[in-house]
Amino acid sequence: MHNQVIKVLDIVYEVAMLKRKAYDKLLKWKHESAGKTALLIEGARRVGKSTLAHTFGETEYKSCLVIDFFQAPAEVKQYFEDYRTDFDSLFLYLSVFYNVKLYEHETLIVFDEVQMYPQARGLIKYLVADGRYDYIETGSLLSIKQNIKDIVIPSEEESLELEPLDFEEFLWGMDEKGLADLIRMSFNKMKPLPDALHRRALSLMREYMLVGGMPEPVSIYVEQRAFAPVDASKRRIVQLYRNDISRFATGYEFKVVSVLDGIPGQLSRHEKRFKLSSLDKNARMRTYEEAFFWLADARIANICYAASEPSVGLSLSMEQTALKCYMADTGLLVTLAFSDNNDADEDVYRAVLRGDIGLNEGMLTENYVAQSLKANGHRLFFYSQSGKKEGEERMEIDFLVTRPYVNAAGKPRISPIEVKSPRRYGTISLDRFRARFNKKIGMAYVLHPKQLEWDAEAQLAHLPLYMAFCL
Repeated sequence: MHNQVIKVLDIVYEVAMLKRKAYDKLLKWKHESAGKTALLIEGARRVGKSTLAHTFGETEYKSCLVIDFFQAPAEVKQYFEDYRTDFDSLFLYLSVFYNVKLYEHETLIVFDEVQMYPQARGLIKYLVADGRYDYIETGSLLSIKQNIKDIVIPSEEESLELEPLDFEEFLWGMDEKGLADLIRMSFNKMKPLPDALHRRALSLMREYMLVGGMPEPVSIYVEQRAFAPVDASKRRIVQLYRNDISRFATGYEFKVVSVLDGIPGQLSRHEKRFKLSSLDKNARMRTYEEAFFWLADARIANICYAASEPSVGLSLSMEQTALKCYMADTGLLVTLAFSDNNDADEDVYRAVLRGDIGLNEGMLTENYVAQSLKANGHRLFFYSQSGKKEGEERMEIDFLVTRPYVNAAGKPRISPIEVKSPRRYGTISLDRFRARFNKKIGMAYVLHPKQLEWDAEAQLAHLPLYMAFCL
């Protein structure tokens, strides 16, 4: 019980510092669902799912009962077995055990880390039909076989993916909401920020790429403005992920670890497509598919697939054997890149921040953009053409996303996005892509470290990298 109190205090402390966009989505679910569905919050370990659910319950309901299945005793799990058809008794015993009074239509019950006890998830259909209380589930690894075995996934379950904090949320935490609002206004009006604010936004974005968006490292950085304790926090998270791989990726854990450890090296290449031959010269995608799926399902990695046709419905032309693999959090990518050392001290981080030592800038910026697009709900796709066939031009477009296009009456079109880390660069691939698919695509974007430039006639925007969260 004492540990539970400590956990609650940690939750309140963390949330008091960090505002999450997902909170508004929970409010929308509560009002629109009105108890007719449960909400499943999916996300990586340590991304703040428990914090979000608990704080929402404490703030928006008369009472909140949290059952953490990672540490729930056998007695609590037995309640679900013994009283699965007797909810009066189930609620009575849970209320007494956790010392939380339940109020009909005014209590939120949270099944935290529900993947550790799938039977509770299987009961959601009937609990929702009972109608007395609202339900939120949190979990990770919710699609692997052992976590859905012998249960029926409830149709009464809505889902919400909780991503690491994006750059806008990081700015809120750093008490820079005014700057965040100005960035959005600048994007909407397609007018650049004043130079001084532009430089400030770029500097903060570089800090964000090193810290990342996991709540604990961000909280530490907001409070201490130091990188060494942030790195220690991130290393604990990476070690937690490695422990999860050993525990849950039974039978193919070596492949999962190989892919995870290979991400920094793959993203450091000019062509960032994942080359399995770098892991094993005889490796084939069919034998590694499960490893990529596991990392994606654990929300540790973001997988970006090649699309052969830039048309709305990119998944229809998806090539599953051609992919890029990004870390779901850029700060954790930095820590993976530093993994050869037992720790990365303050001076190393600050040297990277100043650009004095060569941690691959292209690796970080492209991963950061992938993370930003994913946080906005985009599935990740890229376009590639080798140029090896007769009459074929070489093209490599970093990302393709679907966005409303003003010149098509607001209907969705595919927007190509190129990411550039140096101040001097070319756009040969983007020029070729736009010439070939001109009638199929909408706005084109180049994300770069310079000021905003907008060509209305060409429908081409050069955006500063810190505007990625606006796309």
